[in-house]
Amino acid sequence: MNLAFLTSPPTSGRSLVLPAVDWRTYSRLLRVFAEQPGVRLTFDRGELEIMCPTMAHDDDGRLIGVMVFVLTEELGMPLKHGGSTTLRRRLKQRGIEADECFWIANAHRMAGVRRLDLRTDPPPDLAIEIDVTHSSLDRFSIYAALGVPEVWRLDGDELAFYVLSGGSYTSVTVSQSFPILTPVDLLGFVQQGRQAGDENMVIRQFREWVRQRRAVAGAPPVQ
Repeated sequence: MNLAFLTSPPTSGRSLVLPAVDWRTYSRLLRVFAEQPGVRLTFDRGELEIMCPTMAHDDDGRLIGVMVFVLTEELGMPLKHGGSTTLRRRLKQRGIEADECFWIANAHRMAGVRRLDLRTDPPPDLAIEIDVTHSSLDRFSIYAALGVPEVWRLDGDELAFYVLSGGSYTSVTVSQSFPILTPVDLLGFVQQGRQAGDENMVIRQFREWVRQRRAVAGAPPVQ
């Protein structure tokens, strides 16, 4: 495939879908756009989507990511942050870049890993999807094929948690990774963050909320 017309990504908030793309071309495009922050590539068995998220998209994803850091810190849980690391398996003919991803239960298995290889490394325990810019591909089927256990999906003012079961995702009312957290709880803080002039204030409020919930659950304070 001639890649000359792809020297520039789509404009912010837009996406471009290319049919009949082979794995080699997908891999080449990953390298082409590696130095262009904000460009996301999604590959699903020959279809390639190139997307440029909006500022609102990035803001929501970053805030939720910080709250995951707070949760693991306050609950004394291990964490390995993957950011928007490319998750791909040639055998599955699928590849995706989450807005944020994290290893939690499997954080210890990522010690020393500098280049992710899903043939030997575990998939992230949690992926975060912000749907301000709607994807044309079925991203959930890609996550399922790659074995990601939990996905949080924010679409405007709707937030849902999903867990992988029997090869597909089921909506749940409580996070699998953080049993003290519900989608309603998290959405409230996301909405505060959108309106706040000081995101640190929202994070401090969230931290205090986590401590209160931890105390109610009977968990000891983290030393």
